[in-house]
Amino acid sequence: MAILDSKGRVFGKVSILDVGAALVILLVILGIFVFPGTTGSSIAQVNATKPIEVDVIVRGLSVKEPQSLIQQFRDKKKTNIVIRNQPYGQVDVKSVQELERTLAVPQPDGSVKELPDPRSYSFSTDLLMTLEGRGQVTDSGAVLGNSKIKIGTPVELEGLEYNFNASVIDVRVLK
Repeated sequence: MAILDSKGRVFGKVSILDVGAALVILLVILGIFVFPGTTGSSIAQVNATKPIEVDVIVRGLSVKEPQSLIQQFRDKKKTNIVIRNQPYGQVDVKSVQELERTLAVPQPDGSVKELPDPRSYSFSTDLLMTLEGRGQVTDSGAVLGNSKIKIGTPVELEGLEYNFNASVIDVRVLK
């Protein structure tokens, strides 16, 4: 009796194509479960978050009562943050400071002095805020949620009574 007959069957029972397909399926299953490889993140890496402090600056925020908004940040100590249109969640508000507007004024001797701006900006204010969240530190920088956070990154701060944009001016990884 021949091992392979005229119809391509092994010992007249099983087609050689069926044997080939079964071997491919077996190799795929072995490849997935026995040798999974090293791609992806380990559980230790996923949970390895560190506190990250971010300084943001808000320029020209239109608000009727800036002191009331600043007090709201100081009382609640939390705000929602959106980084590059990707919601991150809540972060801690460590500090809020209203920035004084100044002008560069040339002096008679040719020097330049920075003096308070005498113009009235009734409903516009500048803020410097320090926010803290937990994120990962990668080779390419700090990551909050799934978004890299770097100097110049636009962020959106959102709360019950406010929603405005800010820009990152400093990022610090705390230990």
